[in-house]
Amino acid sequence: MVTHTPLPRQDVVPPAPVGAMISAAEVHKSYAVGRGTVEILHGVSLRVTPGEMVAVMGPSGSGKSTLLYCLAGLERATSGSITLAGKVVEELSATDLAVMRRGEVGFVFQSYNLIPTLTAVENVTLPYTLGKQKAPKDLVEQTLAKVGLTERASARPPSMSGGEQQRVALARVLAQQPRVIFADEPTGALDTRTGELVLDELAAQAHRPDQCVLVVTHDPKVAARSDRTLFMRDGLLVDELRGAGVGEVAAKLASLSVGREG
Repeated sequence: MVTHTPLPRQDVVPPAPVGAMISAAEVHKSYAVGRGTVEILHGVSLRVTPGEMVAVMGPSGSGKSTLLYCLAGLERATSGSITLAGKVVEELSATDLAVMRRGEVGFVFQSYNLIPTLTAVENVTLPYTLGKQKAPKDLVEQTLAKVGLTERASARPPSMSGGEQQRVALARVLAQQPRVIFADEPTGALDTRTGELVLDELAAQAHRPDQCVLVVTHDPKVAARSDRTLFMRDGLLVDELRGAGVGEVAAKLASLSVGREG
């Protein structure tokens, strides 16, 4: 049964929840434009708990990718508080954030973010290499096999299809074994089979006791595979669905897009 959960008022700052893998309280994000500023996020509060896969949807320009970058520490929020894997993001240095991204936080992006001169194996082991650690050989082999790339282990990205590159990016996250995974349109350029594989693995990772996944997507099929879907419009969270099917997710997204085209 589908349930609608009212969101907390955006002008009320909730305390950071105990045990939350991701929490945000009154997050604002502004960019300098000419002599002024443009605010993209207008005070967003949310939490993602262990064992959850949460989707964020909204019309283009609603601020969902900006929110992901702030939550992940890829961009600094202008104000507000973000806690990620038990650490307060605004209190971390750039070096601390880089260390966290190599260990506790993983990313699956539509752009793949592979190094073209490295082989598939070398791309998968890159977080270990950057951390000056030796990658577990058996784990790397298992993750490449899991995504069907055993025979392509020595191939480089320029010789791979888009689906193969995305599977390398997924294998890199699986081998990294992070506590938190952020995914930005992870199936946007994939065929149906590869997209299902990516979704299956993200869901499997999310539902482990000490892990979670937050995914930004336009695809109602991706959102329907998530435990909850948060909807954004104009830099605010405006609704939430639990247990919704593809049709209801699509209808909600369409309703938020009315009046934004053209």
